[in-house]
Amino acid sequence: MKIVSYNVNGIRAALKKGFIEWLQSVNPDVVCLQETKAQEDQLDLSVFEDAGYAYNYWFSAQKKGYSGVAILSKLKPDNVVLGTGIETMDFEGRNIRADFGDISVMSMYLPSGTNLDRLDFKLKYMAEIQEYLNNLRKERPNLIVLGDYNICHEAIDIHDPVRNKNVSGFLPVEREWIGNLIASGFIDSFRFFNKEPHNYTWWSYRANSRNNNKGWRLDYAMVSEPLRERLQRSVILSEAKHSDHCPILVEVS
Repeated sequence: MKIVSYNVNGIRAALKKGFIEWLQSVNPDVVCLQETKAQEDQLDLSVFEDAGYAYNYWFSAQKKGYSGVAILSKLKPDNVVLGTGIETMDFEGRNIRADFGDISVMSMYLPSGTNLDRLDFKLKYMAEIQEYLNNLRKERPNLIVLGDYNICHEAIDIHDPVRNKNVSGFLPVEREWIGNLIASGFIDSFRFFNKEPHNYTWWSYRANSRNNNKGWRLDYAMVSEPLRERLQRSVILSEAKHSDHCPILVEVS
């Protein structure tokens, strides 16, 4: 199973930049999207169906033009769950899950902590989603949680760790949370295969950051430990330029 995750920073904008053609060239089985910024009724779903993704599921924020996640699939899932059932996070459309046989795939868009209010919201979300995932794995042990985590785990994951040490996305409390998530039984699949620096998934639109590769690795495919032996590949697809993020890809047998 080849799975792609992509924070598209607005699916309608990405479609105008050749997203469908790119998607067909990569040809994943399942696609997890974040920051779709669209309600389902604002989209022409036939565009995705014609590209081979007959099964597409959308979970939007109550606020129009904000947040939102989706799963597109060539395979028919056995089960789809919109949200987590936790009201404090679900109104922003941040989680959607599809089950395929013994594997569960979640698209997750973790909040950013752009100011103190949002940082508090982010920290609350982090605590609640950790508990939710702990419980979910009792029922669905083969779990892959893909998406924009809005956190860099280690200094290797950010272009300037010294100057960003007090910036949300690289705060000690956020980094510790990612470490605890991994320790709870997840594998950072990209680092499972690649220990090299300068691998990022998001770049500011300012100061020519992308061309200078001054980026942050904010997007992860976290794979639960029972799938360790089934991990085939995990890469960053930095050539795709439909967003300020780039997609990631993970393959499991």
